[in-house]
Amino acid sequence: MNRLSRVAVLGTTAFAMLLLTHGSVLAQAQEEETEEIVVVGSRGEARDPMESAVPVDVISADEIAAAHSFGGELGELLQALAPSFSFPRQSNSGAGDHVRAAQLRGMSPDHTLVLVNGKRQHTASVVALESAIGLGTNPFDFNTIPLIAIERIEILRDGAGAQYGSDAIAGVINIVLKDAAQGATVTASYGSHRTDFGPTSSSISDGDTFSVAADYGFAVGDGGSLRIGGEYRTRDATNRAGIGVLPFFEDDTPANQALNPARVFAPGDGGADDIYVFYNATVPVGEREFYSFGRYSNRETEGTGFFRYPDGFSSLPSVHPNGFRPITLGDNTDTSLSVGLRGTNFQSDWDLSLTLGSNDFDSGVKDSANPSLGAASPTSFNLGGFEFTQMTLNADVVKEFELDGLSSPMTFAYGAEVRFEDYETSAGDPESYEAGPNDAAVGAQAGPGLAAGTEANVDRTVISAYVDVEADLTDRFTIGGAARFEDYDDFGNSLTGKLSGRFQATDTFAIRGAVGTSFRAPSLAQIGFEKSKTDFGDGGMLELFRILPVSNPDAIAEGAVPLKEEESTNFSVGFVFDSGPAFSLTVDYFQIDVDDRVTLINAANNIEYFSNLIDTETTGFDVVVAGVIEVGAGTFDWSVSYNNSDTDAKNPSVLDVEDLNTVESKSPEDKFIASGNWIVDRWSVLLRLTQYGETTRVFDFGGGFEPTQTYGSVWSVDADFAAKINDDWTVAIGADNLTDEYPDRSSDDINYFGHLPYDVLSGIGMNGRYFYLRTQYDF
Repeated sequence: MNRLSRVAVLGTTAFAMLLLTHGSVLAQAQEEETEEIVVVGSRGEARDPMESAVPVDVISADEIAAAHSFGGELGELLQALAPSFSFPRQSNSGAGDHVRAAQLRGMSPDHTLVLVNGKRQHTASVVALESAIGLGTNPFDFNTIPLIAIERIEILRDGAGAQYGSDAIAGVINIVLKDAAQGATVTASYGSHRTDFGPTSSSISDGDTFSVAADYGFAVGDGGSLRIGGEYRTRDATNRAGIGVLPFFEDDTPANQALNPARVFAPGDGGADDIYVFYNATVPVGEREFYSFGRYSNRETEGTGFFRYPDGFSSLPSVHPNGFRPITLGDNTDTSLSVGLRGTNFQSDWDLSLTLGSNDFDSGVKDSANPSLGAASPTSFNLGGFEFTQMTLNADVVKEFELDGLSSPMTFAYGAEVRFEDYETSAGDPESYEAGPNDAAVGAQAGPGLAAGTEANVDRTVISAYVDVEADLTDRFTIGGAARFEDYDDFGNSLTGKLSGRFQATDTFAIRGAVGTSFRAPSLAQIGFEKSKTDFGDGGMLELFRILPVSNPDAIAEGAVPLKEEESTNFSVGFVFDSGPAFSLTVDYFQIDVDDRVTLINAANNIEYFSNLIDTETTGFDVVVAGVIEVGAGTFDWSVSYNNSDTDAKNPSVLDVEDLNTVESKSPEDKFIASGNWIVDRWSVLLRLTQYGETTRVFDFGGGFEPTQTYGSVWSVDADFAAKINDDWTVAIGADNLTDEYPDRSSDDINYFGHLPYDVLSGIGMNGRYFYLRTQYDF
């Protein structure tokens, strides 16, 4: 099927399923009721985030609409609104150009669990092997969820392995889908970068981005609902290359000198074409409720490789006489479907559900070559495929008990989960990895592809059970406790626990804290992934370089042992001051100790494998101040937030300098966000000031040459002006990075001979100012 056919099939199937389940026609739209906010992190009665024992951020639909992010990406939006969330825009990073890794509190991307409507979601299938952030991980891909689908986002900034299972070491992000049984929204936006680019002393206009999205709500029967929607987005590439000189190790030939100096690289964002579909439905079935929600996305993306000069070991003049810059390709299809039934029996609320999820990533490259094949080399290659599938069965029960001496009923929750996971890879074109007759670089450049015989096919079954108790011992003192046992059929089991508490000292001041253990099971990709390439070794002879699973005999011979879970101890303590809508303040300190973190290590004989090698300690604090006040004829919604996170390796000697840099100092040290939104009658003005903290980059170029640079903090100003033409139609104009700021330029030791003037680590990115126009019509 082509892309549009797949979208149509999914949408039609979901719609037909709901009609068949209930056997009812769509009723007239009913008045939408205001729902109580449900906060992730507690299975008891819904609480306001200010009343939670652990820190939780809630981002509403109105905040999402007002905080337009360039590209319309969820990951970029979270970076703009959440101080603890980091989403660097990587470039020249292989798979990292296509699936960008995000971080919570500066920790590994796979230390954050993502839920949709409270249900565990699957991760990406492709392994990041060239990324500046998240090396060796395959984390959740935030850009598979469209903004049009989201009602709110809940960010739990605390370890929650005892409540939700593996991966919830840094925290949990719960994305709640729209469910209103009435109304519709149509949005469209266009934007592009307009920047003055210092390294080339030029004005650049690129990165044109257009999106259109719509969603619609229906009433289904008596009290049910169906919300459906979709989005299409296209984004052109950006280029922030400098005018670089010929590297000293390239051949000094006339063809190469003709490009000395020249602007031949293309760091920045690759082009992308995205399609999204979602639905969210509830159908009354007697006294029970059937529910189902699902999403589909297909993203066709491009990334960039290094330029190959016309004459050189990795060049092929017979095919590319002027040199070439490979363009990596990604075809990323992501699907998730949940169905469930919930109700009340024996004074207990129960929920039975099934969630199916899959991520299918096909990797390729164009404008490339396999120099060892000579003139017969293709220029486009299939580099291989990656697929991760996850099926999760959940049974959850919540019961309240009236106990003497308690100010309110005690909540007792328990449940079980069975999860099936499968990970597979497929080989690329033989020409993408085979050695040809020429004495030249082997394999597709910006590859090579996955070789036949290295395909992975691993699976596992996970069984878990939990209990979760929460009680108000008095009107002022709340405690909670949770325990969870998980058994994995491929490596063992884990038992985690958590205690939390909150004391309301006065009507406006409360103290809160939590201590617990969490864990992360090694991913199937880390257990089963294998890749090999043929290249010339130190002696000038062709050698085999391999990434091997720990079960491979050759890896075992070099010291590989079976992977085990990463284990963490989480501690947090803080206070809340809430004097009402005009002013609130929360301050939370945290410490997260992680033992046996999984990392990719270099062994002897050109072999790499994953190992539980390092232990880390992450400490920091979060501050959030917010309020709503009357200013003139309108209201002013303001907030100031700050995050500081610092990670140290407890055993740094086991890492080389680049891996130690990845663990400790590549992530921003801190982030500060101050925003205000003034709403007056039919117009609003939003201003947001963000400071992205310091980052440090360390390279090991061999021979003891290890250039290091710390990039200073940088400020960004975002602005949005919106006006209502009438009660339903809104238009807005705005800018991200209005003052056109860039991070510090990289030093001569790091900027690759002037070609790469900026690093990818800073949260502000390297694209410069972005202007946009957006419009929204609500029916």
